[in-house]
Amino acid sequence: MTTFVCGHRNPDTDSVVAAISYAALCNMLGENDYVPVRLGHLNDETTFLLDRFGFQSPMKISSVRTQIRDVEFDQPPRLAPGVPVSHAWNMFMEYPRLSMLPVINEDETLYGLIMASTIAQRDMQTIDTPMLQDAPILNVLSALEGHILNREENTFDSISGEVTIALPGGGDYLRAIREGSIIICGNQPDVVDLALERKAKCVILCQSDLGGKYRDISSETCLISTPLDAWRAARWLYLATPVGRLCQREEIKGFHLEDYLDDVREVVLKSRHRSYPIMDEENRVVGTLSRYHLLEPRRKRIVLVDHNEMGQTVAGLDQAELVGIIDHHRLADVQTGYPIFVRNEPVGSTNTIIATMFQEHGLMPGEKLAGLMAAAIISDTVMFKSPTTTARDRRMAERLARIAGLDLEKLGQEVFSASSMDKTPEVLLGSDLKEFNLGDHYVIISQITTMDSAAMISRREELLAEMNRMKRERKADMVLLMITDVLREGTDLLFLGDGEIIEHAFELRDVSGNHVFIPGLVSRKKQMVPALTQLWG
Repeated sequence: MTTFVCGHRNPDTDSVVAAISYAALCNMLGENDYVPVRLGHLNDETTFLLDRFGFQSPMKISSVRTQIRDVEFDQPPRLAPGVPVSHAWNMFMEYPRLSMLPVINEDETLYGLIMASTIAQRDMQTIDTPMLQDAPILNVLSALEGHILNREENTFDSISGEVTIALPGGGDYLRAIREGSIIICGNQPDVVDLALERKAKCVILCQSDLGGKYRDISSETCLISTPLDAWRAARWLYLATPVGRLCQREEIKGFHLEDYLDDVREVVLKSRHRSYPIMDEENRVVGTLSRYHLLEPRRKRIVLVDHNEMGQTVAGLDQAELVGIIDHHRLADVQTGYPIFVRNEPVGSTNTIIATMFQEHGLMPGEKLAGLMAAAIISDTVMFKSPTTTARDRRMAERLARIAGLDLEKLGQEVFSASSMDKTPEVLLGSDLKEFNLGDHYVIISQITTMDSAAMISRREELLAEMNRMKRERKADMVLLMITDVLREGTDLLFLGDGEIIEHAFELRDVSGNHVFIPGLVSRKKQMVPALTQLWG
């Protein structure tokens, strides 16, 4: 079963690469199928690095809520509209759990639904109304396991008429033989001759020795020989009707693979139907869903990397099976009802932890993956200038760089030169944004790491305008933008909110306007969030 490895919303380089590297480690160890995913758009730095080392962007997901695709639904045979009802009935006998079969068009989209109950109802109706209407001759032969005795030039496309069983017994059964009727008989040449004389539409010879006598006969009456007895022939004859004529085509309730189980459950509980068709994204029928499928659905398996806060994680986590957390942040509010694997260490990068895990298992990432992981460590530690940096971060980055044959200094210059200045303020703020609930305060903190903060500060007014919109729409108490300069080893802080909070949190004086430069501030996790947390309790 697939296990998704997921970083936080508004993914940064460490988050995305951690998902890629941890999935690679698990797959190398022969565990289940681990797939890296992302929750948002990639920033310029991450996009550049993935392209630089030849990696595809991880698949984007928006939720891990349980969907129809997570349910072990039925995949019954799908029938064409022209298939005889007898074939559909055989399918119901072969798969007794099924109460419905989908009928599909040539392009595999839904034509209708054929129910076992509909076939049974049709069979009962033929007792009072023994009529056959435009049954294709091939369907009739298939249902009766029979063959035509007429000459080849006598062609028959379909059969219609009132059905009569003309067997010896009480009553004058010969009177029922008339033009256009369908006669079922046995070893009765008098019946056959009279039917031919009166131009019956069809004569069905059941378990009869008369095949030789009437073989190659030239007649407008179709003569069919079958190994079935008269009673079975009569019953199966009615089942020669194409399923397309009996199937339900109106008021059909169906679902798609992407539909969420919560929504589907509400519809099913309000409906009287026992089974429902399931379609894929191209509306092709892929299976059927019954009520019992909703009882124990498979939940998506997920590993969180580089975060453990509900406010930063994927939607629907409460419906997923959380199997692990690999992180280097504070422990937050993600909870489980069962033990899981957790590895949380006070280092500067999640990739430092994962590189250690490679080493512990006696494994080495490939050259390209090693280069990508080294770049992620450089990014998250701000070229080892962040206060979150440890000696292990530097050692692991150096080891990974040796595997990849790279120079760390040059790689660092590549990493922090990747940001693009031509992005909109919305994109710049959203590229590395995190939300925090600190005491009674809801705070949004975005960070841009660059080697040219002056160019970014020149766009201060438009950045503040976007921050103001964000503060208003999200009802935040404070919005902060950290423009962290690697060369200056500090941060230009743009903020919306009470300036005294910034003064007290960082022991500054006379903070005016919405901008202040704070030397030595480079880490959101280790410096910004703890300072605000201490201030607000």
